[in-house]
Amino acid sequence: MKNNFYYDLESAELGTSTDLSAALDNLRYNEDGLIPAIAQQNDTGEVLMMAWMNRASIEETLKTGQVCYWSRSRQTYWRKGESSGHVQKLVEMRIDCDGDTLLCLVNQKGPACHTERSNCFFHSVKDDKIEIIAEPCCK
Repeated sequence: MKNNFYYDLESAELGTSTDLSAALDNLRYNEDGLIPAIAQQNDTGEVLMMAWMNRASIEETLKTGQVCYWSRSRQTYWRKGESSGHVQKLVEMRIDCDGDTLLCLVNQKGPACHTERSNCFFHSVKDDKIEIIAEPCCK
């Protein structure tokens, strides 16, 4: 079933704006209060990674301009680049048509993946095999 808030916006005219708080209230968070967020390099369009955000990490990201995720494994906030220095600076945040996925257009400093690759999508499906298609950038 579609979220009425975002469904109603589908027919809105170009330039229509709505209240941010209401938009965040109407996101389709999962049962853990999380929503998937895709990070994309702003200038090249390269898809860097996917992680999870909750309402507080979204608000912090919008307030500070540094992308903050929720780490499901550590059960804490994860400010991208906090320990590695490979920060993501937010350029623009977008919400998909159903309100169930975020797109963060970012300027990534250094590699986005913990494997030191530029992005997390380096396992390519080729016929009946998985092929590694990118080297770590710093080795």
